[in-house]
Amino acid sequence: MMCAAVAALLVSCGGKRGGAPNFGDNEYPVVTAGTQSASMQQSYPATIKGIQDVEIRPKASGFLTKVCVKEGQNVGAGQLLFVIDNETYQAQVRQAQAAVNTAQAQCNTAKLSYDNSQQLFKNNVIGDFELKSSQNTYESAKAQLAQAKAALASAKEALSFCYVKSPASGVVGTIPFKVGALVSGSSAQPLTTVSNINTMEVYFSVTEKDMLDMSKTAGSAHAAINGIPPVKLQLADGTIYNHEGKVVKMSGVIDASTGTVQMIAQFSNPERLLKSGGSGSIIIPRHNSSAIIIPQSVVSQVQDKKFVYVLGKDNKVKYTEITVNPQNDGNSYIVTSGLNVGDKYVTNGITKLSDGMEIKPITPEQYQNKIKEQAGAMTAGEIVKEMQK
Repeated sequence: MMCAAVAALLVSCGGKRGGAPNFGDNEYPVVTAGTQSASMQQSYPATIKGIQDVEIRPKASGFLTKVCVKEGQNVGAGQLLFVIDNETYQAQVRQAQAAVNTAQAQCNTAKLSYDNSQQLFKNNVIGDFELKSSQNTYESAKAQLAQAKAALASAKEALSFCYVKSPASGVVGTIPFKVGALVSGSSAQPLTTVSNINTMEVYFSVTEKDMLDMSKTAGSAHAAINGIPPVKLQLADGTIYNHEGKVVKMSGVIDASTGTVQMIAQFSNPERLLKSGGSGSIIIPRHNSSAIIIPQSVVSQVQDKKFVYVLGKDNKVKYTEITVNPQNDGNSYIVTSGLNVGDKYVTNGITKLSDGMEIKPITPEQYQNKIKEQAGAMTAGEIVKEMQK
């Protein structure tokens, strides 16, 4: 049992803490990079919005006289939300209606005069000039009536603007104005926002490189979107939303300031858990059937860069920078560049190596056997001393 514990300790020291055990023959274990299947995922910061977020702004200016809804209330299209003081607008409607009545009376009088002139003309009592003058007076009266009716319609429309209704079904958002507040269409804040949250749109951005890779692989941007598997949404509290989403849109323009392309995923929201304006992270699963996976123990890290020792044909090691997928399980890395299939890399004792150093490669099995042999040859005092390091 003691030898087994020391063997494990020596392996640990050789892999992570100290260097290779003192074999005396410059031997280091080397393996060949191969491929295997790996499930990966990429995470992107995201913003949550309703599939339809409508800002409610008044067309009329005036004081709020009534707030007909509450924040968070479900409303239907056409439902009354706010009432603005409309006494002035009602007076304008009455004035316009009076103008219509006057114009209608004048038009009726002009028509009687024209009808009489036609009869007199037939009896040769008046001439063509008098008939034409009577006709023109009637036509002018009809035009004035039409103009008055148009003014009435405009006054009624202005009055209707005092009754602010919801243009769509949804949930009422924040209401910053109270009864008595002066509002207008030029106000910085809307009266409220009505959001359709039956389905939520989650906005996130991918890099231009990722977008090009997806488009080239799939053949087109449209095919790339269709080929993206169902995505998950990580909420602000770290939990995963219990409904999967689907990426449905990709912006046709690259944001020059960030070098990213905006994408939109849709999620159903039957429990109303998601709220417009929320935040989270989109998680896109990816499967790689030919991934190069290496243990994290064979990698040395300098600041934010990662390196492995690759064995050359002359048995000299090269300190090689690699890049890895940021998602990992805490034990292994998925190499994305710097290490190719067939390359041989050192697995233990990397802290004792230096760039260009010549070694004698052995297999991991031979390395383990030597560890056990060395552990078996140690005295009790040496074992205790080694375990106390």
